[in-house]
Amino acid sequence: GTVTMWSPNVRDPLVKMLCHKQPISSIAVNNTGQYMVTASVDRSIKVWDVRRMAGPLQDYRMYSVTSNVAFSQRDLVATSSGNIVEIYNDFCTEGEKVKRPYLKQKLYKAVENLQFCPFEDVLGVGTYNGFTSLLVPGSGEPNFDAFEANPFQSKSQRREAEVKALLEKIQPEMITLDPTSITEVDVPSLKDKLEAKKSLLFVKPPKIDFTPRKKMKRQGKSVQMARTKKIMKEKQKREFIKAMKAVNVDKKEEETSNVSSKNVLDRFKPNPKKQIGQ
Repeated sequence: GTVTMWSPNVRDPLVKMLCHKQPISSIAVNNTGQYMVTASVDRSIKVWDVRRMAGPLQDYRMYSVTSNVAFSQRDLVATSSGNIVEIYNDFCTEGEKVKRPYLKQKLYKAVENLQFCPFEDVLGVGTYNGFTSLLVPGSGEPNFDAFEANPFQSKSQRREAEVKALLEKIQPEMITLDPTSITEVDVPSLKDKLEAKKSLLFVKPPKIDFTPRKKMKRQGKSVQMARTKKIMKEKQKREFIKAMKAVNVDKKEEETSNVSSKNVLDRFKPNPKKQIGQ
């Protein structure tokens, strides 16, 4: 019965709360991301305000286990239990509970899934026997925003919307008229890295100032303190020598790569004669 909310930018969950004491059977969030409805196997449905998470706005007790929950664009809530579909209006308001459903429909087979159609007063219900469309007046948004979602957009408008969505994600420094500039090597940063690697060859070992933590008088002997100080100095020195060896190996590999490959029979070739006057 725990709901966990994540963000793509954070590794740990942002919110983790216990919504029900029993396992959750279905969950839905409205289009604005303000309200969340959770259904559990204990026949309860709770409405939450995502902005504060203080407690459920409403706690309903259904006649059977709710298997599916869906939000419409006008915040109508559709629930399914077995082969019965119920639609509720003003389901997320804080105060008095909704006593009766706005619409109720009984189907021949058990409901598998349900979802509202955007910008239309239609609820799509999938059953074990097939698919059914139910008319729900007032569920769709009558006034659409063409900049956000245009249901009547053409192919060219859809392509422009995809390009615009991609351009909003990338950094402004990457937007140029020359498309090949993105694949080029960042020369200034590469030069800085090479210079920093060369400067390591002439760097002296760092001076280590180690002060061991003070212990009790019985255990804090001067011999033991000197021993731990020596161990830490040797450890730092080994790490420095290891880094220097890695730099030398890279330098040798660069030198060997610059030398052209020679053949065994090259020693039998005649030396080029020196030109007269040199």
